[in-house]
Amino acid sequence: MSLSMYQVSIPVFVRMFGNLSTILDKAAAYADAKKIDPAVLLNARLAPDMHPLTRQVQIASDAVKGCAARLAGVEMPSYADTESSFAELQARIQKTVDFIEGFSAAQIDGSEGREVVLRFPGAEMKFTGQDYLLNFVLPNFYFHLTTAYAILRHNGLEIGKMDFLGRP
Repeated sequence: MSLSMYQVSIPVFVRMFGNLSTILDKAAAYADAKKIDPAVLLNARLAPDMHPLTRQVQIASDAVKGCAARLAGVEMPSYADTESSFAELQARIQKTVDFIEGFSAAQIDGSEGREVVLRFPGAEMKFTGQDYLLNFVLPNFYFHLTTAYAILRHNGLEIGKMDFLGRP
């Protein structure tokens, strides 16, 4: 049995955002219990040249909503990237999940050969839908989720691999 583009994307994104949401809840509770200003965690980064926690979540959100929209051939929503609290990050995650759950399998399946073009300042990347999902979006999504996890773990939050993976 083969996997569909939908099965490899939307359910995976929803599940992992659920896991991230749980981790962010734990981070907010940790900050409260330890009397840490939440901004310390929200602005934490692993290295000086890396993005802080808030930006990691924003980029993961952008990757996912962009993927679903591009594969379905619809307009991608724009979010302001102004989140500055755990509650606002949770709202961003929920808004993203609501958006991607609005797609049916029929809208995503069959997009394997769809041309996807990403334009960056000074660069352009062209993909087929399948290469875009498997070789760009999924690695990018997991990179930013892992980095968000690592930032919080590095700052003392007691989470482990099963928090990242979630429960089946």
